[in-house]
Amino acid sequence: MPDGPREPVFAERPTALVVPDAWAFAAPLTLAGGLAIGLDAPWIGAALAGLGAFCVLFFRNPVRSFAGDERDVVAPADGRVLAVDELEDERGAKGLRIGIFLSVFDVHVNRAPVAGRVVALERGGTRFLAAFDPRGERENVRLAMTLETARGERVVVTQITGLIARRIVCHPKVGEWLARGTRYGLIRFGSRTDVWLPLGAEACVKRGDRVRGGATRLARLPEAPR
Repeated sequence: MPDGPREPVFAERPTALVVPDAWAFAAPLTLAGGLAIGLDAPWIGAALAGLGAFCVLFFRNPVRSFAGDERDVVAPADGRVLAVDELEDERGAKGLRIGIFLSVFDVHVNRAPVAGRVVALERGGTRFLAAFDPRGERENVRLAMTLETARGERVVVTQITGLIARRIVCHPKVGEWLARGTRYGLIRFGSRTDVWLPLGAEACVKRGDRVRGGATRLARLPEAPR
């Protein structure tokens, strides 16, 4: 079956060069910085203005492109690869898990790793452990989105909060079709994004590698769906 859109098609968002959430953080900090400078506290003012600028930088949302065939899996986020291993999901099915750690300096907008239809959105977890803590994989607040490709494969991309992160944003709904690389949400401030692929998928990255969401080839799906 060829790779292609299925109705209804998800409307990509966020698409602004800076995610609008930034202004709720940056504007008060910048205003407070200006007031501090006006009250003859230049160092405090500069620090507050700097934090405001950091918020804008944190919520940057660059346009990315990727050329590849239907078997290519693109990185769902910017960051450093924490794990590449065979793992069982919560239902006992084995697959390839690739985990990506996002520092506060990385782009935090998430992108669809493959083209597919959303078949499940599952929230879980209650804790906010550091994103690089192995316990956080199952205990942290998270949202797992399962995509079914045109070939019938199931790919799960999971947004996981971290020590600082407190909010997961995921816009798609069950039944919507996402093109590969589509921007669909984000995690605020320091986090982790995992991808679970069917057994037989081949990793194109290793632990410690840097990846760019929507631009780096993360893995290759099996030649024939299992």
